Amino acid sequence: MQNKKETIAIIGAGSWGTALASVLADNEHTVHLWTRNEEQKNEINSEHTNQKYLPGTNLSENIIAYSSLQQALEEIRTVVIAVPTKAVREVLKDIVKFQESPLTFVHVSKGIEPDTLLRISEMIEQEIPEKLLEDLVVLSGPSHAEEVILRHPTTVTVSSKNIKAAERIQDLFMNLYFRVYTNPDIIGVEIGGALKNIIALAAGISDGLGFGDNAKAALITRGLAEISRLGTKMGANPLTFSGLTGIGDLIVTCTSVHSRNWRAGNMLGKGQKLEDVLENMGMVVEGVRTTKAAHQLAQKYNCKMPITEALYKTLFEGIHAKDAVETLMGRLKTNEMEDLVDILSEQMEQR
Repeated sequence: MQNKKETIAIIGAGSWGTALASVLADNEHTVHLWTRNEEQKNEINSEHTNQKYLPGTNLSENIIAYSSLQQALEEIRTVVIAVPTKAVREVLKDIVKFQESPLTFVHVSKGIEPDTLLRISEMIEQEIPEKLLEDLVVLSGPSHAEEVILRHPTTVTVSSKNIKAAERIQDLFMNLYFRVYTNPDIIGVEIGGALKNIIALAAGISDGLGFGDNAKAALITRGLAEISRLGTKMGANPLTFSGLTGIGDLIVTCTSVHSRNWRAGNMLGKGQKLEDVLENMGMVVEGVRTTKAAHQLAQKYNCKMPITEALYKTLFEGIHAKDAVETLMGRLKTNEMEDLVDILSEQMEQR
């Protein structure tokens, strides 16, 4: 049974924010969609399109765009944060300037902040005073905006420390084409969603170098082992990485042309420079920033992450992608089962 119809704010009118606005509008909710861009606001309100991010699709009249953050949040109970990780703090600081009543924050971005090594939910808890934070929910999973906007079947997960809050957000979003599960493991859900972008970059590089499906399958499988190893050390339930926000999100991001991270990696593999790739993409590639954070996390937790390390050297130390692959393949021999033993041992220690 769905919640009563309400007005929900989505902060960020990129492809994902717009697609989620469409889901909510299909569920007969009213959506306040915030953008910094006045032209984009006018286009959404007058033409009911968002051609830059989701060309060729029509938007519901239940989606109303705002360029004023304060106006977008008037009489709002639930706010969805759909901006890139690097913009999260700035948006939160702006909200605190005028907001007086508590909000439920739903974040749908996938990343980790370099240097602080905080997950996005931790950034929200740090920036939003307790009196303004009613609940905090994460929505994540294998979901390309380009398919969601076309109402193709999609399944995601919501996670929160408060199961009632997760269930309320589940009810807001769930419909016949957008299925939502709950998962209490907020650490695992966020880590899986963030780190899969690193492996997708590596998969794109592999394809750009002309390697085949064998190499990509190895990257996905061994990448999942890296994600699980680090996530478990950080307190996640290893079973989460076998679900939608683990292997599910990893597969879709490593194999689809819709994936920004795969496309960026593909261009890198073909010899383009990082700065040129990022400029040509025209959209944020979260995996680049997350690679730096994951490299720091691996050092902090003394965690073996050879794919992440190879990608870090390619992105930030000028090592050629092909040389990084050869280094990966030339590592000392080991036993595949050792990873599973390490992960299970880590989980037992935390209990």
